[in-house]
Amino acid sequence: MIEENNTNLPKEETKNNTKSQIRLPIILALAISAGIWIGATFAEPKTDQNDLKAALYKLQEIITYIDRDYVDTVNTSQLVEHGIEKMLEELDPHSSYIPAEDAELAQSQLDGEFDGIGVEFGILRDTIYVVAPLTGGPSEKLGIQSGDQIIKVDGETVAGTGVTNRDVFTLLRGPKGSVVNVAIKRKNHKELMDYAITRDKIPQYSINASYMVNENTGYVKITRFAATTYEEFKKSLEDLKAQGMTKLLLDLQGNPGGYMGAAINIADEILADNAVIVSQKGKVKRYNQKAFAMRPGEFENGSVVVLINEGSASASEIVAGALQDNDRALIVGRRSFGKGLVQMPIDLSDGSELRLTIARYYTPSGRSIQKPYGDNSKDYNMDWFNRLEHGEFFSADSIHFNDSLKYETVKGRTVYGGGGIMPDYFVPMDTSMTSGYVNRLFGTDSHREFILDYLEDNKKKFDNMTFEEYYNDFDISDKMLQQVIAIGEKNKVTFNKADYDKSKNYLKILLKAHMGRNIYDDNAFYKVINDINEIYLQGLKLFEEAESLAFTQEKEAE
Repeated sequence: MIEENNTNLPKEETKNNTKSQIRLPIILALAISAGIWIGATFAEPKTDQNDLKAALYKLQEIITYIDRDYVDTVNTSQLVEHGIEKMLEELDPHSSYIPAEDAELAQSQLDGEFDGIGVEFGILRDTIYVVAPLTGGPSEKLGIQSGDQIIKVDGETVAGTGVTNRDVFTLLRGPKGSVVNVAIKRKNHKELMDYAITRDKIPQYSINASYMVNENTGYVKITRFAATTYEEFKKSLEDLKAQGMTKLLLDLQGNPGGYMGAAINIADEILADNAVIVSQKGKVKRYNQKAFAMRPGEFENGSVVVLINEGSASASEIVAGALQDNDRALIVGRRSFGKGLVQMPIDLSDGSELRLTIARYYTPSGRSIQKPYGDNSKDYNMDWFNRLEHGEFFSADSIHFNDSLKYETVKGRTVYGGGGIMPDYFVPMDTSMTSGYVNRLFGTDSHREFILDYLEDNKKKFDNMTFEEYYNDFDISDKMLQQVIAIGEKNKVTFNKADYDKSKNYLKILLKAHMGRNIYDDNAFYKVINDINEIYLQGLKLFEEAESLAFTQEKEAE
């Protein structure tokens, strides 16, 4: 992971509200895996003020009595924090509270950049190791390499101390211009190597892959909707069009969401002017808004296939829903997560943050895609497993929609609300190659350990190897697999022959994809791994149908 990673909790969007980017008369919102946000001021609720004052007074009374008279000493602040969290549990699943110590870290995930040393890191056997120095960052400039182990930070030993991801964030983050001293252990070097790293601005990218699949089909993989996603997407479209792209494969699989403004902007690049993108409705009238496509986009013509699955949520669903309801793209994959509530981030006086649900959002046809929730949050959180158990991931016939939630697209195709975006073309999950043994190898990072060792011992092999040569000619050998098995045994992953035989080819592809990322970039990873991505492979076969949708839209727009 990258230094500031792992938490998807943004604040109010401000960076993207320039005149060149505002294309709708609403306050641009932001959507994340835990919810969709809208930047606005807090509005006084329409409730009986006497009841509210009485409730607040009662709460103050109770806390005062506990603090003054309770038999044991209590931490009143902790008690309040716990009370806030329990209180929000009585609302919807996405209203939540971020303690002050987590708020800044939460914001960094969706910022376009952060201050740090510029490494992607992992933790192996209780030691921080460098997966890769980030291009152009201070660590790369100093010569820090993949596989380096960080033993000390500012003189304090951090190896073998139970270090966590959060600890690494705290140790390595810091304001631009500040210096952190690290002692690094490098393979084949007896002594620790000392580096004084001056922290700098490190860009974060949310488009992990952008490449031509063939002479006319471009592929774009968006992993989240962050502050710079729209600019990244627009540049990807420009580059791919220059290479001859007339068909776009937009991959939103596993994308948990992000800034809603980025989702609206991206949809506008594909939809014709005046098409509805998304609307929202709440108790307070100021939150009743509607977004339209407002200007010529980079890809308003040409066929589009959008890939989604059960991990595609919030902002991903806004894009998929807008393109589906406007009959602009063919949606391929499995039913999405089902997140259609709008949260407002409210900064509290102590630096903490409240995320309060203020509205629901609706696709252009008028459907809410929020999946049902009741009083039992456990059932809501177990939805993925329930869908798996009921067979939904393997057969579209197991999915049943209420006729009262039936809607129509612009051209009269039937779509349903009430729980995610149902794709136009369903692709069942393929579990024929996976196994518990392979999952355990990857869960213990045994694959990373093997890759780092292999690349260190075989540097010259890849010095002049192009990715095309790597993709076409390089294979993971049986000898290499035996090394992975041995590392797994060392990491207490017991060899399972039945699982290994079942997953051998799958394991080879996974290792080749991850190794390709270390040698080249994320494009290399996705080019290799997509060879076994059933949704991706099916999407490539459906451009004729997608082209029919696009052609009809172009004719009607003339």
